[in-house]
Amino acid sequence: MELETVAKALKELGHPTRLMIYKTIVRAGHQGTPVGGLQQKLAIPGSTLSHHITGLVSAGLLKQRREGRTLFCIAQYDQLQQVMDFLVDECCLDESQS
Repeated sequence: MELETVAKALKELGHPTRLMIYKTIVRAGHQGTPVGGLQQKLAIPGSTLSHHITGLVSAGLLKQRREGRTLFCIAQYDQLQQVMDFLVDECCLDESQS
């Protein structure tokens, strides 16, 4: 995974509101959660929620799926795992061996 991609994902997750949104979507599992339910649960104005979701989508951390009139947000667990793997990939490589 490229440094820029990881930096973008971490930037998006670094905002408290986006992190709260993302954690809520992750809790919903692979089926995702409807945006309307997310808005109600988190008590976030629609325009604000939309703004934050756009950032998470652009970082590849979320995808959206429409079913009729309902828009769902689905966490992209593979992308999250790649970000986490990037962070620990070289863990302790420079540690001196005694």
